Amino acid sequence: MLGSVRLAELNEDPHNHRFAGVTEEIIKVPGGHIHKFTSKTDFYEDHFHPICVTTGLQVPVGKCGDERHVHFIDSQTEIEDGHCHRFIAATLIENPIGD
Repeated sequence: MLGSVRLAELNEDPHNHRFAGVTEEIIKVPGGHIHKFTSKTDFYEDHFHPICVTTGLQVPVGKCGDERHVHFIDSQTEIEDGHCHRFIAATLIENPIGD
């Protein structure tokens, strides 16, 4: 997964961060599965933000019956330097060509 967080501190020091990482193993739940995603953003003026969130359920993106899917996250970073950042992201497809 990779992405950018939304701007924060709009009236003081507007900035954002980028992040990247890999989700953890499947967590089975009613309706399918989710994943935990733990990472941290890049640095901006001596701070970064930890990210520790859970994805939503799988969303099929392949042909009917195959396993390809993505997960969405709509969350926020941990608070650092007196603020946090909202972000929306999607996981990448594990097997994009379906071999």
